[in-house]
Amino acid sequence: MARMHSRKRGKSESTRPPASAPLDWVPLSPEEVRELIVKMGKRGVPPSQIGIELRDAYGVPLVKRVVGKKITQILREEGLEPPLPEDLRSLIRKAHTIRKHLEIHRKDLQAKKGLQRTESKIHRLVKYYKRVGRLPPDWKYEPGRAELIAG
Repeated sequence: MARMHSRKRGKSESTRPPASAPLDWVPLSPEEVRELIVKMGKRGVPPSQIGIELRDAYGVPLVKRVVGKKITQILREEGLEPPLPEDLRSLIRKAHTIRKHLEIHRKDLQAKKGLQRTESKIHRLVKYYKRVGRLPPDWKYEPGRAELIAG
């Protein structure tokens, strides 16, 4: 699939093993994996970091294949889901960083264009999360509040 703002093709990636093959070599049981996810979620670790930690430190390749649920689903069941989705939070953080850069370097036209692109991604993502019900219908992205979110 082509990239949205760069006229380039997607990056190549390795293929995952077929879903029908059992993961007999995973050292942890589904209950142990779930406990680790809940423990890390209580510490405030974002879901992507939880997945990386489980892969690198514990040898769990895919949580969904082991437990049967995604990390965010497990966190949601335990009431540990972050208030904003992780991808939206990182885009807001990026827009805030560009805005701070533009306060100092007002003539940086590439940064201005980057801010426009980042904020358009934010608006599209907010529209999607409202439609899905992940964000309340009255939630709105405001650049002034972005510092509190990015904090």
